[in-house]
Amino acid sequence: MSTEKPSRNEDEYFARQDADLIKSTRALELAKIQEEARRQHLMKCPKDGYDLTTRELHGVQIEFCPHCGGFWLDKGELAVVMEREDKTGLLGRIVKDLRATLTGSMAKEKERE
Repeated sequence: MSTEKPSRNEDEYFARQDADLIKSTRALELAKIQEEARRQHLMKCPKDGYDLTTRELHGVQIEFCPHCGGFWLDKGELAVVMEREDKTGLLGRIVKDLRATLTGSMAKEKERE
C-alpha cells in the first residue's frame, strides 16, 4: 500500500467531480422542493389557502373559493367570456350567478358555525 500523495491533477480532477456531483444533487433537490410547493398550492385560494371548487356556469369552468367568495378564470376561460360578452352579456350573468351561489354557500357555512 502506497502512502504517496496523489498528484495535483488528480486532486483537481476529484475536486471537480465532487463539485459537479454536489451541484447536480442540489439541482435535483431544488426541483423536488419546487414541485412539492407547486402541488401544495394547486387549486388553493391565493387569498386564504382554502380548497377551490370548480363549477360550470354558462359553459365556462370557474374556480371559486367557498370561504372568501373569490373566483378565478383561467386564460382560456377568460377568452371565452370576453368573446361571448359582446353578444350575450355573459360576464354579467356569470358574476350574478356566482354572487347568488356564493351568498348561499357562505350563508350555509355561517349556519354550520
